[in-house]
Amino acid sequence: MSETSTKVATFKKLEIIIKPGKFEAVKKAMAASGYTGLTMSQVEGHGNQKGLSHTGGNGHFRLELLPKIRLEAVVTEHDLEPLIEAITKAANTGEPGDGKIFVSDIKEVIRIRTGERGAKAL
Repeated sequence: MSETSTKVATFKKLEIIIKPGKFEAVKKAMAASGYTGLTMSQVEGHGNQKGLSHTGGNGHFRLELLPKIRLEAVVTEHDLEPLIEAITKAANTGEPGDGKIFVSDIKEVIRIRTGERGAKAL
């Protein structure tokens, strides 16, 4: 069967960087959107704000790498935009450092236990 006549599902990988305090809200928003499968890592980093500076009674300090949570999920292209909207709403504080969502293409999904491929493997 030719590649053009075969209907192939398109998958997207979301890499979501958020503030640690927003993890539960984002997880709930994803679950409400039908996505409970995700991978979570505790990471450190900074974006345009380049960390935090504080001057107080104990002097001045600078924290360049801030604690963040990185979530990864693979979703169907059909569900991508509603999920991005749910995540953005749940993670938004209106302050610098709210995070980013990176979207990349996934060629194939395979469930190791059963060998299922495509949307069934999600």
